[in-house]
Amino acid sequence: MAERREELLRAAIEQIEARGVAAVRIADVASVLGVSNALVLYHFSTKEKLVAAAFTYAAEDDLAHLRKLLGRRTSALRRLRAAVRWYAPTGQAKGWRLWIEGWAVALRDPALQEVTRDLDKQWKAAITEVIAEGVAGGEFECPDPPDAALRLTALLDGLAVQMTAYTGAVSRARAQEWVDEALARELGLAREALAAAVR
Repeated sequence: MAERREELLRAAIEQIEARGVAAVRIADVASVLGVSNALVLYHFSTKEKLVAAAFTYAAEDDLAHLRKLLGRRTSALRRLRAAVRWYAPTGQAKGWRLWIEGWAVALRDPALQEVTRDLDKQWKAAITEVIAEGVAGGEFECPDPPDAALRLTALLDGLAVQMTAYTGAVSRARAQEWVDEALARELGLAREALAAAVR
């Protein structure tokens, strides 16, 4: 039962990324797996519940990876940079198209808004925590870790929109430079010092 539900969620994510939330249908998800519409509806009852569950599933996967990066036994600076680089649109994080779709639909869908807001809060909390840890350990200076986390994630989200929606608008190399510059600035470090500290 749980395995079938996961298959349906993965298929829904795939279809949302390919078609967009507005265009995806229960039938599209069922067709991918060769099952009936009724089976999809048995597990989720409505398209809206399927979409919200798919985003929750994707969010949990992303958060598990973030926790893994931040749980490593190394300096706060190394963990923070690894997390930011993974999350950045130039990194290995998957599904920016999915999240951009989710943000757009969440403007009108309270259930999806709750899912995306919860993910956003958890990301910011995790980044805030590691910044505060680095400050406490004397690795760098940051007078307001929550504000720094907000500015960093806002930059990353904005770059993701530019790079996903407008191919070629910002090169990967330029975006990574901006991310490193912003991270160094938030931590009161010279960019060269940031690069040297994480080698």
